[in-house]
Amino acid sequence: MNWLHTWAGIVTGGLLFAIFWMGTLSVFDREIDLWMMPMTRLQAGGPFTSADVIRPAIAEAAAARSAFLSAIFPTERQPAIRVHWSGEAGPVLRYLDPATGAALPDPGTLAGTGFLYPFHYMLHIRAGRLGAWIVGFAGMAMLVLCVSGGVIHRKIFADFFTFRAARMPRRLILDLHNVTGVVGLPFHFIITLSGLVIFFATYFPGTVQLTYGGDRRAFVRDSLDSFSRPRLDRPGDVASLDAMVADARRAWTAAGAVIVFVNHPGDAASYVEVSRPREDHVNVLGDAAYFDAATGRLLHRRSDIKPVLAAERFILGLHVIQFRHWTLRWAYFGLGLVGCVLIATGFLFWLESRRRKHERQASRGVPLVEGLTVGSVTGIVIATLAFFVANRLMPLGVAFAGYDRAALEIWTFYLSWLATFAHAWLRPRAAWREQCVIISALGLLAVMLNWITTGDHLARSLGNSHLWPIAGMDILLLACAALAILASIRLRRAVSTP
Repeated sequence: MNWLHTWAGIVTGGLLFAIFWMGTLSVFDREIDLWMMPMTRLQAGGPFTSADVIRPAIAEAAAARSAFLSAIFPTERQPAIRVHWSGEAGPVLRYLDPATGAALPDPGTLAGTGFLYPFHYMLHIRAGRLGAWIVGFAGMAMLVLCVSGGVIHRKIFADFFTFRAARMPRRLILDLHNVTGVVGLPFHFIITLSGLVIFFATYFPGTVQLTYGGDRRAFVRDSLDSFSRPRLDRPGDVASLDAMVADARRAWTAAGAVIVFVNHPGDAASYVEVSRPREDHVNVLGDAAYFDAATGRLLHRRSDIKPVLAAERFILGLHVIQFRHWTLRWAYFGLGLVGCVLIATGFLFWLESRRRKHERQASRGVPLVEGLTVGSVTGIVIATLAFFVANRLMPLGVAFAGYDRAALEIWTFYLSWLATFAHAWLRPRAAWREQCVIISALGLLAVMLNWITTGDHLARSLGNSHLWPIAGMDILLLACAALAILASIRLRRAVSTP
């Protein structure tokens, strides 16, 4: 078990850290969106004025022959209307003022929901669902680590109360690894297992392939009690969306935000799905009604959800925490960071326990692994902060070498991340300390640039309730900077101590 725990951690540790880091940030993906998209920092004034304000967007989606258009109307965490469709020129994302329906300026960024969150579950590798398979492999390794770690640490309660901060670095790292492992064990096991369950149709495609001949739409229709029909390739119109929303709401037990999904926009067979995210339930499968787009006639109302899929939707809701519960949201965030510390300290303990032996043997493996470790831990933090700084530095509409602003932000992320690996291999003795300094500088710079470019400094954000997400982001960036500089000071002392 000790061998299994060690090598499962070494082989997948860097990948697991990236997944946990991005997953932790994704707990507040909507708040990161607000920070990175200042034009969407609207005063929350209730639900929305009219669903029909998205009609111009439906016309654009129809002209682009998009298969769908989705519109998420204002919520507590997202004050603007978020409209998305995919046409011949690629995906289109637009934000609308809920009071007037006017299009807000193009944010020019993928931000949290478009970049950080997808990175968490598929690493932005879309070819053949390869990214999801890699994340699934890492998830299975994390389950192995949780089980084998519990077997190894037989004195699990003693480990929970043992933390010797004044001891030598190797002992301190091991204690920190043990404490974070015990504290977060239930959460880390459940969050990992639920992440695997979510992608059951990817990892176990037999049901879809054998029973439905590979027709995923038919599988979803039967299992989730949804509705679908094919395009007719004849022009069609859309009736009053407000009337459809009102009709759908009459059967709902509670009010709430609304999601409107227009299938086959502009086609005679177009139909509209009106649903609501159930913020008072863990289960993400909300109420839904389907209407004929041209007449507004009710076609179907969701009622018969199969038990297995209902359980899967509950597990999905437990993982993605879209329900309204701020205490749990912060608990998820904190335990996600605990998971990051657990993975990082496991890496560090392995390195420190073997450093002297491998140096005496003139082994080349330690510098290689240490460089990978530095880049995987502090490197991805630097890349993320560089992503935030680039967002505040680059003006809207900027383009370079054929890449738009959103693509340039992503290039900044990946190039910064690669640079941290190079730095770690070039300066192995000082890499940890120097990259902690860089993290601190980038955290402070991000907060200052947000103030300079938007005027929303910390005091102003705390004084306006609709800007509290911005204040929270700034506070966490400052906390990150403070912790990084403290770590740098501690590392300097450790190096200077004979």
